[in-house]
Amino acid sequence: MTYDGPDNADQARLLRLLRDDGPRSRVELGDAAGLSRARLVAEVDRLVALGLVETAGPAASRGGRRSSLLRIAGAVRFAGITIGPREIDVAVTDGELSVLARRREPVDVRLGPEATIARTLELLGKVRANLGLGRLTGVGVALPAPVAFREGAPVSPPALPGWHGYGVRDALAAELGCPVLVDNDANVMALGEQHAGTGRAFDDFLYVKLGTAIGCGLVLGGALHRGATSGAGGIAHLRQSDDGPTCACGETGCLEAYCSDEALVREALAAVEDGRSPVLAARLAEASALTVADVGRATVAGDPAAQTLVRDAARRLGRVLVGLVNFVNPGIVIIGGTAVGLGPTMLAEIRSVVYRRSPPLATGNLPIVLSDLDDTAGVVGAARLASDDVFGAS
Repeated sequence: MTYDGPDNADQARLLRLLRDDGPRSRVELGDAAGLSRARLVAEVDRLVALGLVETAGPAASRGGRRSSLLRIAGAVRFAGITIGPREIDVAVTDGELSVLARRREPVDVRLGPEATIARTLELLGKVRANLGLGRLTGVGVALPAPVAFREGAPVSPPALPGWHGYGVRDALAAELGCPVLVDNDANVMALGEQHAGTGRAFDDFLYVKLGTAIGCGLVLGGALHRGATSGAGGIAHLRQSDDGPTCACGETGCLEAYCSDEALVREALAAVEDGRSPVLAARLAEASALTVADVGRATVAGDPAAQTLVRDAARRLGRVLVGLVNFVNPGIVIIGGTAVGLGPTMLAEIRSVVYRRSPPLATGNLPIVLSDLDDTAGVVGAARLASDDVFGAS
């Protein structure tokens, strides 16, 4: 089966308007796209013939003959997939990228790409079956790794051992028979923010993704900026110290070695060993292990050691953001991926560092905020990634 996209830039623009703003009358759509009536009619008719647009009842009267609403066709369905070090998250959306169904389950990516992709396909199959869905229009995938975008494959990914060069895009496309796009998770989450989050109101913003792996998605001039070789935003392994802790990449002193979830847990265990945190010591005795969620709870509870280690990590991240903010001059910085309980403390420290160490021209009106999309930025962004390709905007 072939999946025809728009024939020209005008059709692509019409599709993106309907995706991003919902159903519109023909008049409203023509005005927004800057098309003459004759041109609009021709292009809409073609999109209807392609099965990408359909009518959706009468529009509100503006005097004279009532126009009909146009919308993305109901048959258009995208899948958004995020593969993390410990979990697969799969969602199916409609053409406007509203999530229709979603499932998550644990995964161990150390089993290798073949086993993980097979499990992903099985999970996606369950979601499609629940919706009674046969055809997918496109699929987007987020990986916690540097990704060669044109090849759809991870490159030397510390969080995905054994995945280097594996053709994730080609493996999924061969099974699903539709376009598949693969990118790193920070880029994908930035797209999610651009479509449905705080970033929607800004043409230039940074999305900083925390968690097991750290990254930064850059939206510049309204478009995701990947750089010449898909390496833009790779802040995880910027060296902070020559003699710092060993990072998953094998080097020492990387930002990720100080600020990732694993780094926070490492520092929490050190605080227990040194007798600095009775709260975390009690949790360790109870559960025989500590998690980043435990660090978050201790931080909220006012544990001084937990608060100190979180602030220290945030301070290092803030120093990196000083350089990015001054170089890129974004309209907003959005922080996502923090464990429950960590966000407010980290945000306060990051703001303090960035505002104190940056000139007024760069930060005078710069909001630095936590993402309000919770854990949906990834799947929505992945669906957006696929729709950009199908709708001619990649």
